[in-house]
Amino acid sequence: MSANYDRIERERGTLERIIGAIPGYKGYKEKEMRREADRLLREALVRDFTLQLDRITPIQNAVLDNIGIEWMDDIGALKTALQTLIDRIRHAPQGYAGFFDAVRVKEDDLDRIEEFDRQLLDELGKMRAAIDELEGATSDATALKTALANATKTVKATAELFAQRSKVITGI
Repeated sequence: MSANYDRIERERGTLERIIGAIPGYKGYKEKEMRREADRLLREALVRDFTLQLDRITPIQNAVLDNIGIEWMDDIGALKTALQTLIDRIRHAPQGYAGFFDAVRVKEDDLDRIEEFDRQLLDELGKMRAAIDELEGATSDATALKTALANATKTVKATAELFAQRSKVITGI
């Protein structure tokens, strides 16, 4: 289970623990807590990826000052791809469907979703490193080209990973 799930479990009150003994309720409540943990993690991912996105504008300005305007389209495309990823994470379906929802998410699928979430955290570290590389390449066109290709590849890989996560939920 995730760290968020464990924290939610620890913070349950006495009444919730007593009610949790009711047959059928325990499974429902556990799924509800997993849903909350999924939401908290996605919110953290959105916040952290947005911090990386915000780092790109000063880089863009430095490149414009040091190298020239010819890189603005490529850097703008990187920003757009990262913003699209952030929006997809922000508005993704939750990792659990309610009782009347059309799409059901099974327990093993919830485990797979949590694994994808851990992988997304790894991708965040790669994204941070790619943006660091961009920061260091604002005055050298050759280094910038390499750093920009790496950052674009990182965003694309993260978007593909997130698309696989979404397929687990939607089954499509």
